[in-house]
Amino acid sequence: MTDIPPPHHALTQLSDEEELFRSSIRAFAEAEIAPHVREMDEQAAMPRTLIDQLFDIGVMAIEIPEAFGGTGAPFFLSVLAVEELSRVDPSVAVVVDVQNTLVINALLKWGSENIRQRFLPSLASGTIGAYALSEAGSGSDAFALTTRAVESGDDYVLNGRKLWITNAKEAGLFIVFATVDSEAGHRGITAFLVEHDRPGFQVGNKENKLGIRASSTCELLLDECRIPKANILGEVGRGYKVAIETLNEGRIGIGAQMVGVAQGALDHTLAYVQERTQFGQPIAAFQAVQFQLAQAQTEVEMARLGVYNAARLHDAGRPFLTEGAMAKLFSSQVAERATSLAVQLFGGVGYTKDCPVEKLFRDAKIGQIYEGTSNMQLQTIAKQIMHPKG
Repeated sequence: MTDIPPPHHALTQLSDEEELFRSSIRAFAEAEIAPHVREMDEQAAMPRTLIDQLFDIGVMAIEIPEAFGGTGAPFFLSVLAVEELSRVDPSVAVVVDVQNTLVINALLKWGSENIRQRFLPSLASGTIGAYALSEAGSGSDAFALTTRAVESGDDYVLNGRKLWITNAKEAGLFIVFATVDSEAGHRGITAFLVEHDRPGFQVGNKENKLGIRASSTCELLLDECRIPKANILGEVGRGYKVAIETLNEGRIGIGAQMVGVAQGALDHTLAYVQERTQFGQPIAAFQAVQFQLAQAQTEVEMARLGVYNAARLHDAGRPFLTEGAMAKLFSSQVAERATSLAVQLFGGVGYTKDCPVEKLFRDAKIGQIYEGTSNMQLQTIAKQIMHPKG
């Protein structure tokens, strides 16, 4: 008789530390963010005081080692933070997401000891990071870059224009991808760390967006911007690997954001349908409404399982490429469906700015676009299942 292996914990079963963390982030979001959501959306801006609070509670430096001023926590806590913040306002959540899953993640994995010592303490204490890959002609085709980097003594001189850069208005440090050899294709791409006050570097126009409006999205302009070789992240010509591997992890964060958006919309809706009466009874009493909500909550829970699974695999040092792509793909689809249903069940009031689900409906669409469109996720998944390894 074979030995029965010990039981594994359920994916959604949190440790005491994880549960305490999630509860604290939820309480913070409801107390400090919720009262300002509508104003931030209308003004398309986030108060610096709120950003400072995010640093104060430690969610802007979750994986940074304690020696550099961070909390030294696992990636999974970043996922929990993004999910809980997104239930209230995904605009705030994406600031935290980009900081942790893209910028800090890249520095921890690819940064030299010198780079870590120079930049991680400031990222832990008040500096916002941004990730500058996209250009006008390189969205899904991320490596069709026109931004150039030319070697000049101990520096590289960067020229080009980046578009749709999250956190750009507030950021003090940017990971900028440029090509040092256009004939080498993706093997010429290099990642540079660019401080916001470098001569020749400028944050340009801010986009007027459909959703996540409080999060800034801007263009970047580089005009004869000199960057020392000491600011190269990774190695010259290895920027494509930095970008790909960082985005693979970033997709899990976006998946968490979409789960939070969907759950937030359903939470509002579950409360509303028990208060709103039609034909002499709450609309929650109608089986058609119950079934719609049951279907939506089932999909949200399945999306959450996918996100948590990808995050747990990441922290266990296991492959997660396919699972991360699936998590982002499915959670973004679920968020669009759940928020649409929320608007529908709220009826006419759901179509007004006074209703919180109207905003979440607008916020949800970005999940199928940034950090790899849904078609790009499908391409990744298809490649993996058609040509499995091992």
